[in-house]
Amino acid sequence: MDVRFPVALKPGDRVGVTAPSSGVPEKLRARIDVAIETIKARGHEVVVGDCMNGAGHLSAPAPQRAAELTAMLTDPAIRAVVPPWGGETAIDLLPLLDWAAIGAAEPTWVVGFSDISTVITPLTLLTGLATVHGNNVMDTPYQVPSGLMSWLDIVAADPGTTLIQTPPGRYRAKGHDDYQLNPHVCDFTLDQAGSWTRLDSDDDVIVEGRLIGGCIETLSNVAGTPYGDVAAFARHAAPEGLLVYVEAAGDDALGICRNLHGMRLAGFFAAANAILIGRTRAPATESLTQTAAVLDALGCLGVPIIADVECGHVPPFMPMINGAHGRLVCTTDDNRLDQTLA
Repeated sequence: MDVRFPVALKPGDRVGVTAPSSGVPEKLRARIDVAIETIKARGHEVVVGDCMNGAGHLSAPAPQRAAELTAMLTDPAIRAVVPPWGGETAIDLLPLLDWAAIGAAEPTWVVGFSDISTVITPLTLLTGLATVHGNNVMDTPYQVPSGLMSWLDIVAADPGTTLIQTPPGRYRAKGHDDYQLNPHVCDFTLDQAGSWTRLDSDDDVIVEGRLIGGCIETLSNVAGTPYGDVAAFARHAAPEGLLVYVEAAGDDALGICRNLHGMRLAGFFAAANAILIGRTRAPATESLTQTAAVLDALGCLGVPIIADVECGHVPPFMPMINGAHGRLVCTTDDNRLDQTLA
């Protein structure tokens, strides 16, 4: 199976907005309107789906959400699909999506993170479609810090392009902006210094592999199933090995430790040349930190483990392209991730 990269998004192209998991409550409609205007300012037309209701934890019944997402991914006029944000139970879509139709359609960019990992990572594993683990629609108005890229920059790149990102050296230590109070907020408050950290050694790392990964709390539930068979993807699409990235959304260290052990036993990290761990605010417990949880579950693999990468729920965001060929540099002089769309 070859990885398939969509063509670059151009002015005039359509972007579909649908919520495969949670919709947007009425009190936050002003924020999504601002976000949609940000996309339109790039010259794109925005098509908003029917599955956007934010009254509960799901935007619509599963068959309706699956049908709308399938329709957008197989519509040749829609060149990218982006959710408002994540949620809780997008896993219920997996048996309902028309995988054959999606796999046969012209590739379309799909963007998201958090619970959307439950959809985008299987899309890459099952169909070879490259997907973007990155900021969602509600995050789109934020100005991107130097060194990083927005999902709008990623999807505008031609196949074969190498995209280079470097961490800005700062992150947001606490809290989130109140979109109801300030729907137009576009400046990140990055109030804490922080850089990448190698957990397993002090040695420099320069390593390559095809990128795959996502949210620990959601992907741990599909690892080892037909929707999360990373080992099979590596055999068929990444003989060079993988750069696997994972991030904890909010579960405590004991839960993350247990989930990572399960993912390892399911072969999720079997072909990893290195593992990237997203920066997290998820809590420790009395007996275990988040760092110790990672090392307890994954330290036995004998590959570099790089922590505090900007690929999680702590702003800012470094979009990762599932299926792209990555080159990771983590040395005393240089931190960077190069992603080639090939």
